[in-house]
Amino acid sequence: MPGGRCAARRAVTVVTVSGFDDGSGLDFGASDPDFGPGDQGPPPLTLEERAGILDDLAELEVFRTLLEPTGVKGIVVDCPDCDEEHHVDWALMAANLRQLLDEGQTGRHEPPFDPDPDDYVSWDYASGYADGVAALAENEEPTGRHGTGRHARDD
Repeated sequence: MPGGRCAARRAVTVVTVSGFDDGSGLDFGASDPDFGPGDQGPPPLTLEERAGILDDLAELEVFRTLLEPTGVKGIVVDCPDCDEEHHVDWALMAANLRQLLDEGQTGRHEPPFDPDPDDYVSWDYASGYADGVAALAENEEPTGRHGTGRHARDD
């Protein structure tokens, strides 16, 4: 992504993106100060980080299922590294999360050309939308049971 070493991720899963991630470090990360001599890659993800990424992938699929038919093309991410918004389509966001899960890092990806910001929503908006759909479905449930909903949050 132009202007920095950014990975389209929300803040829930904490994974540091370094020069190694986008190949901008000297010798493609070999001399990166984030890694010692002889390191071949980023440190492995913890079980908690892996679980967070799997949760993110599941949520992303719910968001896409609900929002794509309404014309939403993906997620907008505020990047703390470059102070810019990145518009990431559904497929690229899922690919980033899978790569993060598999490799512990994401590579740099080209953003869409001249995206319309109205076509993208924040993770929080998508989550709130999914919660609203779940609450509406619960209220219309004929059994009279009103639980926490499929997408309800514990916090």
